[in-house]
Amino acid sequence: VKSCNLDKKVSEGESETDEKGLEEDSTRETDSNILDLSSDYPREKHISIQRHFADLEKLANLKEDEKKPCPLCSEEKYKPCYSHKLYRHLQNFHWKVSVEFEGYRMCICYLPCRPVKPNLLGDQMLSKMGAHYHCIICSATIIRRTDMISHINRHVNKGETESRFITVPAPKSSPEVLKESATDVWVLPNYSTPQKTDSYFNPKMKLNRQLIFCALAVLAKERKPIECLDAFGATGIMGLQWAKHLGSSVRVTINDCNENSVAMIRENCHLNKMKVKLNTKDEDGDEALGDGEESSDTIEVTQMDANVIMHLRSFDFIHLDPFGTSVNYLDSAFRNVRNLGIVSLTSTDTSSLYAKAQHVALRHYGCNIVRTEYYKELAARIVIAAVARAAARCNKGIEVLLAVALEHFVLVVVRVLRGPSLADDSAKKIRYLIHCQWCEERVFQKEGSMLEENPYLQLPCDCHGSMPGKTAVVLGPLWSGGLFNSGFLRRMHFEAIQYGLDEAQPLLKTIVCEAECTTLKHCSTHSPCEENKQEECGVYIKTPNTSLESCLAHGKRKSDELIRNTAKRQKAENTAEHPAFYYNIHRHSIKGMNMPKLNKFLNYLSEAGYRVSRTHFDPMGVRTSAPLAQFKTVLMKYSTPTYTMGQAEDTELLEED
Repeated sequence: VKSCNLDKKVSEGESETDEKGLEEDSTRETDSNILDLSSDYPREKHISIQRHFADLEKLANLKEDEKKPCPLCSEEKYKPCYSHKLYRHLQNFHWKVSVEFEGYRMCICYLPCRPVKPNLLGDQMLSKMGAHYHCIICSATIIRRTDMISHINRHVNKGETESRFITVPAPKSSPEVLKESATDVWVLPNYSTPQKTDSYFNPKMKLNRQLIFCALAVLAKERKPIECLDAFGATGIMGLQWAKHLGSSVRVTINDCNENSVAMIRENCHLNKMKVKLNTKDEDGDEALGDGEESSDTIEVTQMDANVIMHLRSFDFIHLDPFGTSVNYLDSAFRNVRNLGIVSLTSTDTSSLYAKAQHVALRHYGCNIVRTEYYKELAARIVIAAVARAAARCNKGIEVLLAVALEHFVLVVVRVLRGPSLADDSAKKIRYLIHCQWCEERVFQKEGSMLEENPYLQLPCDCHGSMPGKTAVVLGPLWSGGLFNSGFLRRMHFEAIQYGLDEAQPLLKTIVCEAECTTLKHCSTHSPCEENKQEECGVYIKTPNTSLESCLAHGKRKSDELIRNTAKRQKAENTAEHPAFYYNIHRHSIKGMNMPKLNKFLNYLSEAGYRVSRTHFDPMGVRTSAPLAQFKTVLMKYSTPTYTMGQAEDTELLEED
């Protein structure tokens, strides 16, 4: 057949040399086909197999502002489009559903590489090309992603891990430098989606790092110096910010169990001109400093399990930010933390805390929850209840200073109060919550060991009597105490202004108003007064009623006075607790009525004699001391009908007719 085709193409006037060249080309084509069919020879990899998403972008040539076709789809499947749409298509349609193997991504392919079976009629081929994956090890094309993963696993089990493609060795990933709050850190190019051996850096947690820094800055003014621990360092960004901005007030220890993360933390310390004090088995003599040589710009870097280092040493400030839940590290954190110290923890297991995976919440926190309108505050109270139980096992109580629940994380900051009586007081604040599933009313179960015949009667609503069946559920156990300390939050807001933390300032201002349950007009976030500053610095002022002996004795009992001053300030800052939970104004809106503006509605509730404020948990949430029935009454009173005056006249005429 090929000779016939060649005879047709070759004209009579062509030379014999041209005929020989064409015959050689035909033999090369047949030889290349033989190479493609055989698996013993290397061949070029398919275009759907790439290392990085940037390689896929180069393949599509997205830089030009023209309509470009998708390199992995036929024109029947995906028409040419502009670069921004093609970028989203490549990312969502090909890259996210790829199969990874040894640094390569096998993306899904819609090119006519695989023959498509005829349809039921059998007279024509399907117009859509079949989706498939190209195996990086063999020449197989597989349709489903799960089958592709199983196919790769079978190769691995057989020991066939070498690719038969002509592959270029992976270039070493060059780190990048990111800057946050005047602190530079080296990160790998895949810092947003790292592998298990890489260090993780999440730019979306910048607000979380600023809140923790403000809490540490407030503690650093109470007593100096303080020993603080970042138990999960990763890149070391948080500990570097502590040491760089607070200076000699803190002694920072950054820990991580990953060897690569520890090496990156050391490089980041040198990048920010910080000395490194190593506490690992293989210390370098040049970088390791003795205890006597430790200076204010020295950071101690350790490579241990977080539970081990917290069992071995005592700290004044501990921050826990593991991947997921932090309940596995709470017992170690409260074992050796000093009295009046602070423990902060960030929980990123929002799927379980926000009632998307209720069985996981029951497994990790021992708590029964359902999805409610106040699910974010419910998540914060779940975490605080686990913290209170862990502290009580170590004969320590807690005082909640801050509880924040946002989209990506739940942050809890507590102060540690040593003593069995304080531990008992904290444990008593862990109660069950009765939640009505009809009207969303809720109330904490009353204290006492006696069982009630019908605990649903504690709810202010009458749904249990008017509605058939079971109308309420029991949630918990949860923390029933306050979530904020207004005085501590004011000082955090002052530190945020002092250090120029722009993202934390509006959030802290909202939380201060929420802690006092007042509107923004009546809320004051002024800086601490001079008396508080004197107490924080441990200054003893002699009054006419004090003697010289008492002043001299004060110099010997300076540390005791610091603790007493802190305890006095805590009592002064503990104002009336804010109401538990909040109501969403949209959830309780009346059908056919226009609701008033949120700020006006807050004023209406305040004029009715109730405490009211906005909440950071929900932008449309209202925290108030009013029960749900009064909340709906005020909302109904100031809501207006949706129809206009002309429609109202038409309805009146119809009624008259």
